[in-house]
Amino acid sequence: MSDDRGLSPSAVRASQQVRAVIGRLRRRIRAAGSTEDLSLTQGSVLARLTDVEGLTTSDLAAWEGMRHQSMAATVGALESRGLVERRRDPADGRRLLIALTAEGRARAEAGRQARGEWLAAELQHKCTEEERRTVIAAMDVLERLVRD
Repeated sequence: MSDDRGLSPSAVRASQQVRAVIGRLRRRIRAAGSTEDLSLTQGSVLARLTDVEGLTTSDLAAWEGMRHQSMAATVGALESRGLVERRRDPADGRRLLIALTAEGRARAEAGRQARGEWLAAELQHKCTEEERRTVIAAMDVLERLVRD
């Protein structure tokens, strides 16, 4: 980012700090919700499938920013543990959709709860009430950036 685009120094600095902090926070939150027997990618796939039921391996690979072959191995590992299953797409019988099993859904929900509890505990122990209010206000500002 350069000044020749008319960006204020504060906008450039805020952009850099938001990206850096959100990246680190995202990694910490993901780690807080993972269990020892699942990789971060496997946990992320379970979490994604709770939000969107029935995705292809290609969809999941694109979401994670990885090669199809690598995601196929991840899905295979989750399937062998009984956490996901492959189903024919009712709209296109040639496509296989990856969906959570009951056990996979339970694991994903437990991970989601653990992540929420970790973040709430960190905010409780490391921030004052005023700082938490500031975080809430900042989230309102950031939310405006992502609204269409």
